[in-house]
Amino acid sequence: MTILVTRPSPAGDELVSRLRALGQVAYSFPLIEFSPGRQLDKLPGMLASLSEGDLVFLLSQHVIHFAHPPLSQNGMSWPANLAWFAIGRTTALAFHTVSHLPVRYPQDRETTEVLLQLPELQNVAGKRALILRGNGGRELLGETLAERGAEVTFCECYQRNARIYDGTEEAFRWRERGISTLVVTSGEMLQQLYALIPEWYRKNWLLHCRLLVVSERLADLGRELGWQDIRVADNADNDALLRALQ
Repeated sequence: MTILVTRPSPAGDELVSRLRALGQVAYSFPLIEFSPGRQLDKLPGMLASLSEGDLVFLLSQHVIHFAHPPLSQNGMSWPANLAWFAIGRTTALAFHTVSHLPVRYPQDRETTEVLLQLPELQNVAGKRALILRGNGGRELLGETLAERGAEVTFCECYQRNARIYDGTEEAFRWRERGISTLVVTSGEMLQQLYALIPEWYRKNWLLHCRLLVVSERLADLGRELGWQDIRVADNADNDALLRALQ
């Protein structure tokens, strides 16, 4: 089994290092990279305008990576009087490390659907909810909170940018290296990988690879695109991906 990890750095590099330490053949092929978001400078004011008990959602550890330095430079700390929620354990740990504040997150799966099942999010009418995220992404969280009566605002803290590759060159290289397993952690990256690889290589190599994804929603998308050998990891962090790959 030769593994291609499409996760962005540094998580993708870390997973490849851990796989190689276990004797696996693995390569990193990040499909996206990150840059500061267009609303990052508005974040201190947005946080300051919230009242005690209002809700703040951290949808990725990249939020903390990009938002913490400007807050510190403005002499601000993450407000302790707000209710903090993270999409999953990795993001919650990253936030707790810089803020030392309690943060709630779904214990079993890192998905919006599971996050929305938390008891604290059932009665949110009249509260304000600030969602810290990247550009684009799913609207399910904001829409559901608004349906439940919360006043929702968004802050784009980082941007995901597609990395530019020569599809023919990359397809030739990865097929020659005998890549047989693909690790893909978002729908955006799965579409990007599919579109990048020219049709001949898609039919004769890409769609024959085993696809490891992090949710049933992604598995459904993989099937729609033509993959048949699909495995779903029990979570989106590297520990869960490692378990699934072993």
